[in-house]
Amino acid sequence: MEKHKIALIVEEISQSYQKEILDGINSAAQEKNFDVYAFTSFSSSANNARHNDGEYNIFNLPDFKSFDGAILLTNTLTDKKAADNIINTIKQSKIPVVSIDNNIDSFYHIGIDNTAAMRNITEHMIKEHGHRVINYISGPKENPESKDRLKGFLAVLKENGIEPDEDRIYYGDFRAPSGKAAIKQFVNCGKDMPSAIICANDVMAVAAINKLTALNYSVPDKIAVTGFDNTYLSNNYQVELTSVGRPLTKSGEIAIEMLYNHFKKIQQKKSRILEMEYHYTESCGCIQFANKDLAHYKRTNYLNYARYERSQEFMSSLNKFSCDIKDCNNYTEYIRNIKEFCSKMNPDEFYLCLCEEWSNSTYDINEIEEVLTVKSVPVNYTEKMLVPIAYKNGKYYEFETIYSKDIIPHIDDSEEKGKLLYIIPLHSAERCLGYMVLRTSNMSINNSAFETFCIYISNSLENMRKMICLEGAIKHLDKLYAQDTFSGIYNRNGFVKGTNELYQNCIKEKKSIMLMFIDLDGLKKINDTFGHSIGDRAICCIAEVLRKSCTRGEVFCRFGGDEFIVFGADYTEEYAVELTQKINNNIDDINIIENYPFILSASIGHIIDIPEPEEDIFSFVSIADKEMYAEKKKKKKSNYLKEYPYKK
Repeated sequence: MEKHKIALIVEEISQSYQKEILDGINSAAQEKNFDVYAFTSFSSSANNARHNDGEYNIFNLPDFKSFDGAILLTNTLTDKKAADNIINTIKQSKIPVVSIDNNIDSFYHIGIDNTAAMRNITEHMIKEHGHRVINYISGPKENPESKDRLKGFLAVLKENGIEPDEDRIYYGDFRAPSGKAAIKQFVNCGKDMPSAIICANDVMAVAAINKLTALNYSVPDKIAVTGFDNTYLSNNYQVELTSVGRPLTKSGEIAIEMLYNHFKKIQQKKSRILEMEYHYTESCGCIQFANKDLAHYKRTNYLNYARYERSQEFMSSLNKFSCDIKDCNNYTEYIRNIKEFCSKMNPDEFYLCLCEEWSNSTYDINEIEEVLTVKSVPVNYTEKMLVPIAYKNGKYYEFETIYSKDIIPHIDDSEEKGKLLYIIPLHSAERCLGYMVLRTSNMSINNSAFETFCIYISNSLENMRKMICLEGAIKHLDKLYAQDTFSGIYNRNGFVKGTNELYQNCIKEKKSIMLMFIDLDGLKKINDTFGHSIGDRAICCIAEVLRKSCTRGEVFCRFGGDEFIVFGADYTEEYAVELTQKINNNIDDINIIENYPFILSASIGHIIDIPEPEEDIFSFVSIADKEMYAEKKKKKKSNYLKEYPYKK
């Protein structure tokens, strides 16, 4: 069966709504042999705009033209602008798209009639239970599903002669904190508490019930509460939750089916509206319909305990991992610790992909503040990604780089069924560090502990980046301390550092050393005639000559001004004469080849001796200096300037 590559856009995979749909997508993807790449983020819990920007950058990663199709859950994205950008980008790719719940022009659609469903719940609360003072906990104002549900609620109020009161409506974000915040607002708004609260989803409803109970408002005796989506096991909480059951897992399965039909050119409708089931139970006052089956309670308790046990085991491993990576002294240790954690968790697949410039280890020392504050880290994913970890089916693979448009390295999987891969952003604030890719069948990722793991990786990666940058800064400062910034060779500090061990070994083993003193001839005349920039060029020429001539492990430096010294360990007079000749020959080559206005010349003197323990290396410099001066006096007087025109 031909494999198809599908992009999936979804946020907050730890939520029950998303989990059930993803379960359906996963099972159907295996059946139809689709590889689904789920680009996902965790933006809501941090409540930090810069963090959210970094999370949402993951949706800029996919090149939709490289996919055969896509599935969108844009209703899970809290940022409407980001959702609109994704929709516009994916439309330009011309690939088939299935949108779950949000009905978008030109895309296939799977959904329910949110308005009708909320109408039924609201009518039930008014006509069956007689509630007249009803508060409402809504989703985001701009969310299409949220708007449809609120529309159904308000319509029923008006039809039953109840004037809508804006103070009795709270606009949340479909997440648990909104349920608690709504109750707090209702209590403090200065109006009587309602007899019923209708919620736009189960997550906010459960949180609202918990908050009401904490404030001594019993449910449903004092205040009735309803939810929507039926994503919670009804026996999971203090009271069974009245809700609307929607086939979420079926929605995921149908999304894959619709793409399959498109590829096979099987005729189908553009939109599928799914049936719902109404569960009127304990939280609204319909206690007689509450599920009292003992086997059901036992099953629920078992599932809760198993979930708790897995979570505790994962958190224990996660805490150890957090301590281990905090103690890493370098990047190699860091990667090794992630690999160890990966091996222990044993996912089906795991890839760590980093932007090529993620560590920004090459920079000017004056930029260190910007580097450490991540101003210079990429904002978007680089064309190529580094792959320090590639793990599949219990085996590690070696890859240096991949193209970011490919998402993961190519490892033959022609014999495997379709799969669901999660692509998770790694970032520091809005700055992009890379991403992780995970496929798993034995590790729970639809929970807050997994989100914590993702945050650990991002934070530890940023700490490692700063450590690498600081080490680079220290090396750079050390280089500045030891290097003559003008000529690029050692200065006196570097000379001492570079010769110390060699010199001490010669003392210990009673081996001879060579100290050579070199003085550039005629520098003052060159400076006076052509300026210091030309004189500086002459100095750099001598430095280049020494680089080319010193091939026996000699250590050399600019001693000061126009003076240079060379040190050789375990040296002979023959070596010294040979080195002197090489230096002079290389100087002659410069005079012949280069078009400088000066005649490069240098006076050279050296000393060969076996150092005593009490002798400092610089005591030999003085002797070599005298030898050099004697050589200089032997030379005929020259102005060291060329007497013919030269090309400027």
